Amino acid sequence: MKTNVNNIAPDITQAAQEAFEEMYIAVRDKEGRLYSDKEVARLPNIDKGHRYYKEWRKRKQSSEQLITYLKQRQQPLHVLEVGCGNGWLSSRLANIHNAQVTGLDPNRVEIEQAKRVFKKKPNLKFIHGSFDNNTFNGPVKFDVIIFAASIQYFPSIKDTIADAFSLLSKTGRVHVLDTPFYHTNELEMAAKRSFVYYDSLGFPQMSHYYYHHPLKQVLELKHKTMIDPTTLWNRLTKKNIFYWIILKP
Repeated sequence: MKTNVNNIAPDITQAAQEAFEEMYIAVRDKEGRLYSDKEVARLPNIDKGHRYYKEWRKRKQSSEQLITYLKQRQQPLHVLEVGCGNGWLSSRLANIHNAQVTGLDPNRVEIEQAKRVFKKKPNLKFIHGSFDNNTFNGPVKFDVIIFAASIQYFPSIKDTIADAFSLLSKTGRVHVLDTPFYHTNELEMAAKRSFVYYDSLGFPQMSHYYYHHPLKQVLELKHKTMIDPTTLWNRLTKKNIFYWIILKP
């Protein structure tokens, strides 16, 4: 059975978790996705000549849509971003008035960078650790839990969202965005593409930690689709290429 450090089981050793973190960072480095502190502080803005400039334009757009939506609630918000990486999105979320933001990630290198780069924001904190309903001690409840380009690293949508629901306040919601979902007949080919990709980088075993979730598993939950990339407008303009789905218990 595939394992994943984000949903790490009790019998998985600390050494195994550290080995995954080391591999993940090596892959990020090979991809050119590790950024300097100065670059992280500016994200999602990045130089036009950067190899991922177009990708960051999309991330900027989706983050602005999310932030605009959350601002409309006009109430104090306790926000958790799961899989926050270097913390750029958590930092932007912390600019929302009366928001308290926590970024969580099992990748120590980028979490330490996030702490360093965004240390001057008193309403923002970062935690190095895995995510499940035992992650936080005490009666911690969040109004918003965000999975932005991260839920593909969890083996089970249902288990992960159930853990998130257990951490929500009474009116809390889970937001999933910047994530590919697939129809059932696309899953096998998508998995093959991922293996070929990671193999080309020299890390074929990384494909065991990247999961391809069927869209129907998400839509079976109580949800509101904010963005559907399959609409005719989005397919023609490619303005929105990922789903944005809000889930509630």
